[in-house]
Formats: sequence, structure tokens, C-alpha cells
Amino acid sequence: MRCCYHELVDINIKDILTKIRATEAPLARQMLMTGLITRVLEDRGKPAPVLIGGLALSYYTREVFFTPLIDLAYADRDALDEALRELDFVKKGRYWVHDGLDMAVEAPASELAGEDAPRETVELEGGLRCVVIGLEDLIIDRMNACKHWKSEVDCEMTELLIMHYRQELDWVYLEKRAALQENDTLAELRTLKDRKAP
Repeated sequence: MRCCYHELVDINIKDILTKIRATEAPLARQMLMTGLITRVLEDRGKPAPVLIGGLALSYYTREVFFTPLIDLAYADRDALDEALRELDFVKKGRYWVHDGLDMAVEAPASELAGEDAPRETVELEGGLRCVVIGLEDLIIDRMNACKHWKSEVDCEMTELLIMHYRQELDWVYLEKRAALQENDTLAELRTLKDRKAP
């Protein structure tokens, strides 16, 4: 049986939206919105979406990197679309936009196939929470963007994450994922692993 943490805490969507509007820190605003989206979905018996992409990077780098976009991995697009409509988001192309809060949501991935690193559950104020992609999977994602897309920002962010979290990383898992043919980043990972912190 699935037990939901929120059964003990009633929320008022308008109150949370007001709180988001009053919150100045961009990361805190986006995390609260992700928590609210999660809550709306879970109240309907749906699983939590997983925060991925730039906002996950912003979370793990403590806002060294910033993105205005909330990227989510979620398989049930109809349920996500319904939740976003309930929160006053409007579909504009591939994004869901909330003009009143100056926020946008995209769900570029339906699932995180093969990404098995433990995910981070972030407890937020007001009884909200959100689930963030595992750090090791985020590193692999950024390494791929660095190597295959030649994204200099992703190269820098990969190095920053590895330097900052070096002692906490599951290196066996990282090396296994980096060695996969679709990633082909094992040599780069080992170079970063062996690099001494400044």
C-alpha cells in the first residue's frame, strides 16, 4: 500500500501560489512550484514527477547555474497536462507557461530509462516535496552534453559537480553508466575523477 505524506497536511493551492509569487529566490520559487505540481498529481493517485535538466543542476550547484525552465520527467502526459491547467499554466508550443508567475514547465522525458541512481527527495515548506534526478545520473547527462553537443557550460558544470560531491558519488555506478555505448564518456569521467581539487 502506498502511503502519502500529504494525507496529514491539507493545502490550499491559492495560498501556495501566493507564497510562490512572494518568494524572491528563483530556485526556491521553482522548487515550490515543482512541489505543488507533485502534490496535485499525488492527490490524484499519480506518482511524483522527477525534476531533471537545468533546474536539477541549479539545485545541486546551489544556484551557480540558473535556468528559468522547470524540466520534468513524467510518463502520464495527460495527468501532467491536467495538473498544470489546474495551476493556471497555459500550453504554448512545447512549454506550459504561467504568465502571472513568469514560469515555464516542459516535460522533455517521459521516463528515466536506465537512470537508477538514488533520487533526492526534497522536503519543502507547507508540506510540499519534490523528487530530483540522482546526482550521478545528472552528471552523466551533463557529460553527454559536454562531449556530444560541445556544450562548454555543461563541461564546466560537470567538473563543478564532481569536484564538489567527489566523496559522496557512487563511482562504480558512474563508471558503469559512462562506459555504456550511448554515453561513451568513461575516459572523460576518469580524467575528472583523477583531477585534484584546486
